[in-house]
Amino acid sequence: MKTAFVLGALAILAGCTSLEPRGTHDLATVIARASGEVGIIDTSNREMIAVIPGLGDLSHASIVYSRDGRYAFVFGRDGGLTKVDILTHRIAGRILQAGNSIGGAINQDGSLIAVANYEPGGVRVFDSQTLKMVADLPALIGHGPDRSKVVGLVDAPGNRFVYSLWDSGEIRIADFSRSRTDPDITVFENIGIQPYDALISPDGRYYIAGLFGEDGMALLDLWHPERGVTRILPDYGKGEERLPVYKMPHLEGWAMAGDRAFVPAVGRHEVLVIDTHNWAEIGRIPVHGQPVFVMAHPDQRTIWVNFAVPDYDTIQVIDSETMTIIHEIKPGKGVLHMEFSPRGDQIWMSVRDDNQVLAFDPYTLAPIASLPLNSPSGIFMSARAGQTGL
Repeated sequence: MKTAFVLGALAILAGCTSLEPRGTHDLATVIARASGEVGIIDTSNREMIAVIPGLGDLSHASIVYSRDGRYAFVFGRDGGLTKVDILTHRIAGRILQAGNSIGGAINQDGSLIAVANYEPGGVRVFDSQTLKMVADLPALIGHGPDRSKVVGLVDAPGNRFVYSLWDSGEIRIADFSRSRTDPDITVFENIGIQPYDALISPDGRYYIAGLFGEDGMALLDLWHPERGVTRILPDYGKGEERLPVYKMPHLEGWAMAGDRAFVPAVGRHEVLVIDTHNWAEIGRIPVHGQPVFVMAHPDQRTIWVNFAVPDYDTIQVIDSETMTIIHEIKPGKGVLHMEFSPRGDQIWMSVRDDNQVLAFDPYTLAPIASLPLNSPSGIFMSARAGQTGL
C-alpha cells in the first residue's frame, strides 16, 4: 500500500511539473479583438507562446492581473469575466456577469475583482479565486429605479474601488476595508456632465474623471475626500469650436513625469502639459494628430503618443524635459495601444490593421520583434500586478 501511494504521488507530481517552472514577470497578454482570443507573449524571448480562444466579445476589453501575476482577468464587452492562467495557457474560469461591461479592477489585496457595467448599470464584485459574486452595487439615479452606466472604475489604496456614473454625473467610492460583502459607499454628486472615463495617479491619491458633456475635469483627492470634488483644467475638452472627435482619449494613458502630467487634448492635435502641484495647464505641444494614449517611458525621460484615425499609423516621442518632439516612427496602420516592458528596455505596440504585434528598442528605435495576431488591441504586461490603478 505504501509503495502504491508513493508511486501515485510521484505520478501526480510529474503531471504538475510537465511545464517547465518559470516566473510571470516577463509575460504579457494582448487582446485579439476580432476573434475573441488572448495572446500570451514571452517578452524575454520575444515570441508568442500561446493564443487562447473562447473569450467572447472583446471589441472593448481590458485586463488586470492577480496579486501573484499568474492569472489575467479579462473584461469583455459582452459582460464576460474570464480568468486566464498565463502559465498553463488555459481558461481557469469564466462567467457572464452582465449584459454590457466596460472594464474592471482588482483590489489592493488581490481578493476582489470589480466590474463596471453599462447594462445593468452598476458595479459587481467577485471573489478572485472562485469568481463567485460577493457584492452587487447598482448605480441607481436618485431614489428611482433607473440606473446609470458606470465608467472609470479603478482600485485605490485601502481596498477601495472608485468609479463614475455617466448618466447622473457622480463619483462613488466603495470601501471594502470593513466588509467583503457590504462596502461603505460614499457619493459625490454634481461632479460634471457625462463623465466618460477616469484615471488614478500612480500613488493612488488623485482620481480624475474626464467630462464629455462639458469642458474641464473633476478631481477627487482620496487623501482628503471630505473636501469634495474640485474642477480642474477648464480648457480641457472639445472647446468652443466643438471640433470633431474621432476617438476619445483613454485617460489611463496619461503620462506622469516628475511634477508634470502630459495629457491628450480632446479633438485637438495637441498634448497638454499640467503642473501636478496645482493641476494648472503650463504648456501645449503640437503633435501629428488627435492623441489617444500619451504614455511615459519608465525612466520618465520620454513620452510616447499614438493617434486616432486618420493618423493612426504614426508614433511621436516627446522629450519630457524640453517638451519637444524628438522622434517619429510609422510602425504600421492602426496602432491602437502601446506598453513598455517593466524596466523600459522594450516598447510593444498593437498594429490592428496589419494583424501584427511589434516591439522596438525605445532608445535606438530599432524593431526587435514582429508577431502575427488577429486584430490586436490592448497589451498588458503582467508587471501591472504590482501597480495601483492597473
